[in-house]
Amino acid sequence: MEILIYKKVPQKILIIKPSSLGDIVHSLPFLNAIRDRFPKSEIHWVVARGLEGLLEGHPMISKLWIINKDNWKKIKNIKGTVSELKDLFKSLKKEKFDIVVDLQGLLRSGVLAAATGASVRIGFSEAREGSRIFYTHRVKGGKDIHAVDRYLKIAKFLGSDVADIKFPFPLSFSSQLSALGFQFQDEYAVFVPGARWRTKRWPSERFGELASILSVKTLVVGGKSDIDISNRVAAGSKGNAMSVAGMTSIKELIDIMRKAKFVVSNDSGPMHIAAALGVPVFAIFGPTNPLRTGPYGKGHVVIRKGFECSPCYKKGCKDVRCMDAVSVKEVAETICQGTLKGLPKKGY
Repeated sequence: MEILIYKKVPQKILIIKPSSLGDIVHSLPFLNAIRDRFPKSEIHWVVARGLEGLLEGHPMISKLWIINKDNWKKIKNIKGTVSELKDLFKSLKKEKFDIVVDLQGLLRSGVLAAATGASVRIGFSEAREGSRIFYTHRVKGGKDIHAVDRYLKIAKFLGSDVADIKFPFPLSFSSQLSALGFQFQDEYAVFVPGARWRTKRWPSERFGELASILSVKTLVVGGKSDIDISNRVAAGSKGNAMSVAGMTSIKELIDIMRKAKFVVSNDSGPMHIAAALGVPVFAIFGPTNPLRTGPYGKGHVVIRKGFECSPCYKKGCKDVRCMDAVSVKEVAETICQGTLKGLPKKGY
């Protein structure tokens, strides 16, 4: 691969990766590699509102640029959006970034990169929505490659050593879950029954049944939109699971994952947090490709059925057999094989 020869130490570098939660987690090894390559440079990051908790206070990041990208999509907000973008473009240009890296690869992220006026603007050659026309340098990322390795290709292009892959999370954050009656000194598993796409969700009733046969307690996590799903899991667990969906910040979620014995999850953002922390993940996959977005690293297991139609990347499907065909028994036996003790309950 060609390496960009940057003759001077860049004073400021901007990373554009607003979303999603899992994608930002996948970008952390890129951040680590760039920090090692340019230890004296300021690193700024553009992130979507609601996800800033993952990066706030990060010792490697000098400044966060929080954008309201979801509001930008609403026609009724057009006047405010135009004004907000003008101010943002002006502020970004004022920073005089030396290098801008667009890891998002969409039209709006490409426009943001161009608005900085930086002389070096890097993105993927296969970036979507025409965003690549805004780059001065294009790197071939590839398709059948994990997102972590794809992002690291740009780090390598900038001369970074990518042999040692690390996920630099913010420092440990003390959770307040003890106020809910949960004691962190107890061994526990974490379940993630939610997912942005309906087709990526293993039935909540099966998560509940699985929790009921484990000999460790289970914490069910998720956002506010996952509260109903998570409550159904807890209700079906025979008292062995507690839902904290909608009750935790991103930093608290990180701390919960950090201390878990293992995690059972759909293809979701919290799954990637657990994998990045080195916690064993049992990931249930259907319509998406684990080669691209599976749990990264060693010690994780993907559970999926090899139907011809999978992966289809469909957000809606009348027959989600790729997920429905995964039984509670199969997941329980996989967990039992992947851990040494505590699972499932005797006699199952």
